[in-house]
Amino acid sequence: MPAKGRRTFIIGGGCTAFIKPRATRTTEDMGLEAATKALLDAGITYDTIETAAVGYCYGDSTSGQRALYNLGLTGIPITNVNNNCSTGSTALYTANNAVKFGQAEVALALGFERMKPGSLGTNWPDRLPPTALLNQKMEEVEIAGLGLNHGPGAPRMFADGAQEYFQKYGGNIEHLAKIASKNHKHSVKNPYSQFRDGWSVEQVLKAPKITNELTKFMCSPTSDGAACCIVASEDFVRSHRLENQAIEIVAQALTTDNPLAFEANSAMEIVGYTMSQNCADQVFRDAGFKEGEGRDQVGVIELHDCFAANELIMYPALRLCGIDEAHKLVERGDNTYGGKYVINPSGGLEAKGHPLGATGLGMHFYIMMQLRNWAGPMQAPGLFDTEDKRGKYGLVHNVGLGGAVVVSLLRRPEFYKEGGKDGRDRLGYNHAHECRPITTGDVDKVKSKDQTSPYLFQHAKL
Repeated sequence: MPAKGRRTFIIGGGCTAFIKPRATRTTEDMGLEAATKALLDAGITYDTIETAAVGYCYGDSTSGQRALYNLGLTGIPITNVNNNCSTGSTALYTANNAVKFGQAEVALALGFERMKPGSLGTNWPDRLPPTALLNQKMEEVEIAGLGLNHGPGAPRMFADGAQEYFQKYGGNIEHLAKIASKNHKHSVKNPYSQFRDGWSVEQVLKAPKITNELTKFMCSPTSDGAACCIVASEDFVRSHRLENQAIEIVAQALTTDNPLAFEANSAMEIVGYTMSQNCADQVFRDAGFKEGEGRDQVGVIELHDCFAANELIMYPALRLCGIDEAHKLVERGDNTYGGKYVINPSGGLEAKGHPLGATGLGMHFYIMMQLRNWAGPMQAPGLFDTEDKRGKYGLVHNVGLGGAVVVSLLRRPEFYKEGGKDGRDRLGYNHAHECRPITTGDVDKVKSKDQTSPYLFQHAKL
């Protein structure tokens, strides 16, 4: 096996609607829905899965087992992961590495979250949160010259990052409003989205202020939801005749903070600027590109816009533009249909919703569907108008403060074949841009054939 492992592919994906957190769904039933859709999409049963990684932030230990046990008690290793907002992508990173380095031929990554309304808080009031030092550093940076801000900790940190960008390179709050409005307009076409209002720039600016720089419509909401992706080796893809839907994970990396987060006296560094840049640089290097190259071959991106401020400063962090050009990229419309990149065609976290454990897997679900050319009204144009029959790359960026960031570079493989039976046939509709609930019959098609518990399944709410 090569030193960097073997090729890996996403062969199936599933997603629930991302909804307002009103305690109407459990993590078990959301996880069952997403995993069932992913297994149907891939055309396999749960018996085929050799290992699983499950991500969530707000739940007790072994919640992953409880969700997957509805599909069978097959004895496979199930790992539960928590990496703040990058939890879902970290679950995928874990599953991908299991396949990449020969521990399994096929692995499942599941993420879900059941949240509370309002700003994020800790479930452990008897101890300091791990982000306490970042909050302290944020206040020091504000006092040192950025200016005092207000609002909950997370939006305040990202708003400070935008303010630092404005002071150093130009731009203003209207650029954030244009980003937010762009995402909300994209979201109108996404039936999985929590918000489909299509707010205008003016409406975004008039919304209630959360910080000095951010209004309510520039912020992602808390959400309930789940998403799932299944990763397999090339041998598995070919032996199961999945060449017409497998999307290659060309390169993927997970990085954490470096000393700049605490030593640079920079709000942009506090929210992961260099951490994201290092991760993206590693991914493009692993994909075979020279330093700083390869971005012009990307056509569609799901970027972590927990706040419009983060989307702005992540443009240069990912080297989609120069450090002083992020606001100019917005002005040119190079972040939407008709521009250089289509960024967050799903609506992004601001409009689609942000159930922490599901977010990253949902991002990969949407990019996979874009590269299959299944995304319907959300489809980014021009992805396949190239001499290379694989088309352009799709990029995913998912960051969590405290800190961890996952970047993935996806592409159709050279052996991709159009036509034939695929996930749309097996689900009975195109789940890339149509959201339906699952049925008992759907679960029966994919659950373990002889290692299930009727007791567990009778308590699963579909």
